[in-house]
Amino acid sequence: MKALIFDEPRKPVVTQVQSPSIDDNEVMIRSRRVGICHSDYELLAGQYIIPISYPVIPGHEWVGEVVEVGRNVKGLRSGDRVVGECVINTPERIHHFGFSMDGANREYFAARPEWLHKLPDAVDDAKGALIEPFTCGYYAVLRNGGTNASETVVISGGGTIGLVTAAAAIGMGARVVVVDPVPLRRDIARRLGADATVDPSAVDPIEAVQEITKGGAHLVVECAGHASSLANVFEYARPEGRVSMVGINIGQKFPVELGKIQIKNLTVRGCIGSPGVWPSAIRFLERTGIDLSPIQTHSFALDDALQALELGRNAQAAVKVTLEIA
Repeated sequence: MKALIFDEPRKPVVTQVQSPSIDDNEVMIRSRRVGICHSDYELLAGQYIIPISYPVIPGHEWVGEVVEVGRNVKGLRSGDRVVGECVINTPERIHHFGFSMDGANREYFAARPEWLHKLPDAVDDAKGALIEPFTCGYYAVLRNGGTNASETVVISGGGTIGLVTAAAAIGMGARVVVVDPVPLRRDIARRLGADATVDPSAVDPIEAVQEITKGGAHLVVECAGHASSLANVFEYARPEGRVSMVGINIGQKFPVELGKIQIKNLTVRGCIGSPGVWPSAIRFLERTGIDLSPIQTHSFALDDALQALELGRNAQAAVKVTLEIA
């Protein structure tokens, strides 16, 4: 079968690999769509937050179809469309699917049913391929009190995670403002239903946010991980506000006025991943009918994966680039 493999750092290839088999406790999945994530580029560069080895097949944002079921597996059958969590507990260790173990950028792969969640008919493949990042944004909002129609939420950073976080807050009824310098991202935020966007390269973002929100946001979600974004989030929040820190910035130092946390009596929460929220996030997407399709700006066949990887590096031209496997 065909697969995208990172043979070694900075060496992606599309090639033929051995087809997998399953045991009595596994299911065989046919990959249908797989999103390219910023962390895939970190893997390709030879850097990740846990130990990794090469060669490795990437792909942790995926939707697939069950094509074979082990005889001990209950609750799944051939034809079920599924998505899968990417932090996996095995008897040997905790694995990250698509990083420390081979991922979904191949035609078929074996999986354990406890990793998987069935998709309802109302959630199509395009939306299914965004379930993994959506769960992260959904979790970031829920982890800091959730939101509702009485609140204003500011999203700092309009990449994939920022946009799905905006979608989650919009689905909960909040008034949403997205801050990002890239026109494409601001346009998508408005198409998702954001009430306002701010270009921090054209105006003072703190003044703009304060004006739009009339005194600051009830909830601020930092999704960029850039110093300029991180330095502003406490300014965006109103007194008694909440701040969720999602954007990853490891090992860098920069000045920030931490006294704002005390002066404003802010609640600040760090967020990573999406533990425990996958079933509710899927139900949320099904029942709200939120259209995430504007986030998926480009789609490529698996044969064209190297071209897809190259385009995905261009933040001005693309947001979520997806590979169509089957």
